Amino acid sequence: MAILIKSKVEIEKMRVACSIVRDVLNMLEDMIKPGISTGELNTAAERFIHNKGATPSFKGFNDFPKCLCTSVNEEVIHGIPGLRRLNSGDIISIDVGAYIGGYHGDAARTFGVGKISKQAQALIDCTRDCFFAGIEHARAGSRLNSIGAAIEDFCIGRGMTVVREFVGHGIGKDIHEDPQIVNYREKKRGPKLAAGMILAIEPMVVTGDCEVEILADDWTVVTKDRSLAAHYENTVLITADGVCEILTI
Repeated sequence: MAILIKSKVEIEKMRVACSIVRDVLNMLEDMIKPGISTGELNTAAERFIHNKGATPSFKGFNDFPKCLCTSVNEEVIHGIPGLRRLNSGDIISIDVGAYIGGYHGDAARTFGVGKISKQAQALIDCTRDCFFAGIEHARAGSRLNSIGAAIEDFCIGRGMTVVREFVGHGIGKDIHEDPQIVNYREKKRGPKLAAGMILAIEPMVVTGDCEVEILADDWTVVTKDRSLAAHYENTVLITADGVCEILTI
């Protein structure tokens, strides 16, 4: 495993990509209302990214057909935008990447549509809070797998479950670089983190069992028991002063 250390120049380029990702998600949050389609969200995001002089990281990546991943309710990740219209009470996870100047940014959020249930809100809150529990360990000198251990411990404490089949990753010139970042406790400690590493940390949390399956479109990942799922991701920089910097907020 070779975890790349980014130079100051590379970090500044990634700041630009990550700022576009942040702004796309903020725009989409304002658009998410009952009646809008996932395809309309995708169109708006793609236009926004192109207007910034960037290109969507996901479109065409391993033949993925769209700019966004839009995953609704029991869909965990990789939902394909289309004609589906959102209803009040739904939750939608949006994952988006932008590529500019040779570098990628990547982030995801889960949003409620209209009035959602207490369980759905608790899931969204837990998933976000799992991320922040994990990045307490995203610092130079820490071991990589302490991030996943903290995420899972926090999640269990809230009575929910992390998805184990999909993971976070390094990011830079490629959308997926080493290392893989699991969201659960492992026996091995993993490599030491160092200043200049940039990671996409992304807990995926469900209200039921962690088992998932892929639908017939070969992309959309859903919970096997059809329990609700949420996703929260940011691109973060490991710094020399012991506190990571979140580049996509």
